[in-house]
Amino acid sequence: MDDREMWEMWAMYDEVRLSPRERLVLLQIEKGLRQDRRFARRMGDAPGEVWLPVAVLLLGIASAFVAVVGVRTSDPALLCCFALLWPLTLVQALSLLCRALRHRTGSGNQVRPWL
Repeated sequence: MDDREMWEMWAMYDEVRLSPRERLVLLQIEKGLRQDRRFARRMGDAPGEVWLPVAVLLLGIASAFVAVVGVRTSDPALLCCFALLWPLTLVQALSLLCRALRHRTGSGNQVRPWL
């Protein structure tokens, strides 16, 4: 959203009387806050929240596939791959669980969607 669109948005939904200079300063502050990734993450508006659930899903599928194929073929290389993939999958799943619980306790009983 560029400055002109934001200015038009303010002009349409102006409930509070602000001078043009005050509006411009407020728009600049909001623009700066939107660019701060750490602030956006704390406010729950992080755009990259989809990757962790996708990573857990893909790692889980890959771990299960490598484990099944490794056991059926008794190939030591596949079993070693499973031994490397499984802890990574568990760490990512635990991270996803902690994130879900943190959002749940932070916003009452509302469960935040993961995908």
